[in-house]
Amino acid sequence: MDGPPAAELADGLWRWTAPHPAWRPGASPGSPDDWGRLVGSVLYEPEPWAVLIDPQLPPGGPEREALLAWLDARVDERPVTILTTISHHRRDRDELAARYAGRSERAWNAVPPGVVPKPLRGAGETVYWLPGALSLVFGDRLLGDGEGGVRVAPESWLREVRVDRAGVAHQMRPLLELPVERLLVSHGEPVLHDGRVRLASAIREAGGD
Repeated sequence: MDGPPAAELADGLWRWTAPHPAWRPGASPGSPDDWGRLVGSVLYEPEPWAVLIDPQLPPGGPEREALLAWLDARVDERPVTILTTISHHRRDRDELAARYAGRSERAWNAVPPGVVPKPLRGAGETVYWLPGALSLVFGDRLLGDGEGGVRVAPESWLREVRVDRAGVAHQMRPLLELPVERLLVSHGEPVLHDGRVRLASAIREAGGD
């Protein structure tokens, strides 16, 4: 591997992708299983913390070992916390919490300074605002649209929550008050510029105005 296994999107903000073991090919478009094989994970470094959000490790082999070695080097002696946007994204939280145990009082769900949770009420998700990086980190309620933007998740992804697609979009409207530059999604490509404009477009398309 020539470079690090993650991309630095802003100072102290890293994102990598890894295959998800539950992925299956051949899903019908718009169905609950319609998502790509690679999912995104985030490492954010608001001093002195190392914050992992929805971390997914490669399934094994040299790629897994390379990512773990890179994480160990980035984390070093920092206190670590692991945040989860949505219950389905526990992923490799337990393994990494055990790996970095003892560096902080709570291995996960301890929100440090520099990270602001933004719950989407009734949608079963907490979005994380990283003001130092002008970035929002989403779980399953906002997806890459394959065209450089984002879209609100389809109705089939919302069967277990209390709001429909328009309701999710409405819950996202307060996020437009933030000076958002980047949108980091788990499924699809992140938006690295003009995030607020892209988010506003997705909200309008889903009927959240």
